[in-house]
Amino acid sequence: MTALEVLKQQQANLVKDIGALLDGFLIGTVARPPSLAGHNLTAKVKGKTVTRYVRKNVVPMAKEMTRRYVVLWALIQELSRINWEVLNLENR
Repeated sequence: MTALEVLKQQQANLVKDIGALLDGFLIGTVARPPSLAGHNLTAKVKGKTVTRYVRKNVVPMAKEMTRRYVVLWALIQELSRINWEVLNLENR
């Protein structure tokens, strides 16, 4: 197998993994502020911090969805690196 074929296979696997995560992720952090009751989801939107209240019964799912975002971001970074290598190998 050539280096390009290996990269193309890695690329296909990453695209599949990324697709599996797209249906359920949240950007931000779910935390319980020390001075308040309950949990909040905090994220940056257009450069400003936005805080949303998270109901007690959905806290575990919201935390899982924010964890998925972290994994998704890492996979996208890896896909970008592989895309760069493929671009360079295809255009030699």
